[in-house]
Formats: sequence, structure tokens, C-alpha cells
Amino acid sequence: MTVIIDMDVSGHEEYAGHQTVVKAYDPASGLVAFIAVHDTTIGPSLGGCRFWNRYNSEDEALTDALRLSRGMTYKNALARLPLGGGKAVIMAKPDAKAPTQEELKAFGRAVDFLNGEYITAEDVGVCVEDMMVIREVTEHVSGLPSDHDEITGGDPSPYTAYGVFLGIQASVKHKLGKDSLKDVRVAVAGLGHVGMDLCRRLHEAGAKLIVSDIRSDAMDTAASQYGAKTCKPDDFMALDVDVLAPCALGGVVNDDTIETIKAPIIAGAANNQLARSEHGTILHDKGILYAPDYVINAGGVISVAMSGQSVDKTMERLEELGETLAAIFRQSERLNLPTSVVADKIAEKIVEEAALENSGDVMQEKKQAS
Repeated sequence: MTVIIDMDVSGHEEYAGHQTVVKAYDPASGLVAFIAVHDTTIGPSLGGCRFWNRYNSEDEALTDALRLSRGMTYKNALARLPLGGGKAVIMAKPDAKAPTQEELKAFGRAVDFLNGEYITAEDVGVCVEDMMVIREVTEHVSGLPSDHDEITGGDPSPYTAYGVFLGIQASVKHKLGKDSLKDVRVAVAGLGHVGMDLCRRLHEAGAKLIVSDIRSDAMDTAASQYGAKTCKPDDFMALDVDVLAPCALGGVVNDDTIETIKAPIIAGAANNQLARSEHGTILHDKGILYAPDYVINAGGVISVAMSGQSVDKTMERLEELGETLAAIFRQSERLNLPTSVVADKIAEKIVEEAALENSGDVMQEKKQAS
């Protein structure tokens, strides 16, 4: 039996007006999970489920869920999707590599309890097959596999990688004035499904690669297939390159790294790259162009939201990511504001406009009823 506890997180440092936050645990399977619904003004909240074995405490896992869910609200808004923002995290045991079927079903029951307020999908540590297991106990699942190659579905990572690639192109054009990535030096940290596919695309575009990962075999693969040089993870943020593309953990721009950054551009797939919001201001003041993470990495959620539609249509939507980033960069320059602040303001305005529209619709319904 999955036990679900409604949490009051209004006093938490990462609280941002969250609508619903629940803790779910299941003694039989060992599941401990948090589901955070940040905002459903535009539509039901959509965000992946993260299975992570490096949380040192429940508060650390909750903090991650709160931050990520807020980011999903902004991500979905700027991607012009009819969805709000939510996120789930499962606290994995230290030696666990993947969730068990029992854990997944227990988690699925927690999702179902929210009755459509939250729709789950893949994230770190969770795959398409896991979504199929969760689908056995709840219909509030997206990112399921497609029966046809021409139809969007399944693993969202190739779409995420393509969106990041487009974002790097837009960043390089804006900051370096180059229309091509040929000979542009790009460092990629994190060679999972997204990072490795991004390396492939960058290599094909003629970029010069440096890669970093905690797994030496992944770096060896990138070196042999894409001619990449390698570096230790601890040295990544200080590399003298044109673009830093963090595609692994968040918080990489922090008090320890920010003064070591030499690259004029940071544009990668990782969520929550800024350890604190003020780091975005410091980057701006240093003249470093930051591609807001929830904008550049939105390709995956776009593909999940467009499951069942044609791949061609989904790819057309992805092309808009580069245009959105270019608009943010221009506004950042015009207003002399950090790109992170500009992106937040645009997303908040989209949500506010949706709220006004919703309230107008309610008033109209009341008038008609009377």
C-alpha cells in the first residue's frame, strides 16, 4: 500500500507558490518519493520522474523536486505548451541502479492519487520501459513508445539533444557572430543519452570537442567516434573553450566555479545549472552568455507533450527553441539584464496572462449561467 502525505512546504527555502507537494512511501517496496506540483494555470503539470541514489537526506530530495518543478512551469510556458510544471523524485538506495517494478507501481499509485494534476514521464534513472510499468496503474503517464518511426514517442533524449544543439548554434551566432559551428570549441560534460547524441551532432557540424564524464568508457567512446579530447570532471568548468555545455548535474555554476570560467558561452542540457539565482547576474556582469537551462533543454518535454503526433511536426516545434533563445539574448542586451532574469520574466508573464484569461472565462461562464 502506497502511503501519501500532503506536505506544507510554505516555509521551505525553495517554496515558490507550489500548489501541491506530496510524499509517497511504500513499506513493501521501499519506495520513498516526492511529487511537487508547482503550477497548473496553463494546464496539468508535466514533468519527469527522477530516480537518484545520491540524495543524502529527504530534505535534499524534496529541495530537488521543488526546484525542478518550478523550472518545469517556466520550461513548459516558454515552449508554448498547454501544460503546467511538476516534478517527481524517487530516493534510490545507495547501491540501486534502477527502480524495481514494485517501486514503479507504488509510485504510479501516488501519481494516480493526484488525479491528473501531475503527469509523469522519463527523467534521470528512469526509462521508457519503466513508464510502461507505471502505466499499468495510472493513465497519467506520457512519453510512451510509439509503434511507428514517423510518430513521436518513447525516449525523449534525442529531442533534448537536438534542442540543445540548436541552442548552441543560436548562442554562438549571438555571442561570437558565427553562422557555423565549424572549428568552434565545445566542451560537453555528461555523456549520457543526451550528451553523447549532442556530441554526435556537434561533431557532424565540425565543432572541436572536449568531453568529461565520471565514466572513462564513455569518454573513450566519444574520443574514438567523434575525435574528442578528454578532461577530468573537476577541470571542466575552467576549460578555455568557446562553449561549455553542462549535460549532467545541476549547480555547476556556483561560488567555487564562477570565477574560474573562461568560456564566453554556457549552453547545456543540465537542469538548474545556476546554484543560486544571483550567479546568473554574475555571469551577465562578466560578459558570459548563459542560455537559460529550462529553455535550451526543452526539446525532451516538447517531444513528450507531442507524443502521438508526427516526428516532422515535433521537429518543427524544436526549431523554435533557437528563435526563443535569440529573442531572450536580444532582450537581455537591450534591457541590460541577465538572460536568466529575462527568461523568468517572460515565463511569468505567460502564466499571468493565462491566469487572466482563465478568470475571464470563469466570469463569462457565470454571466451566461445567470
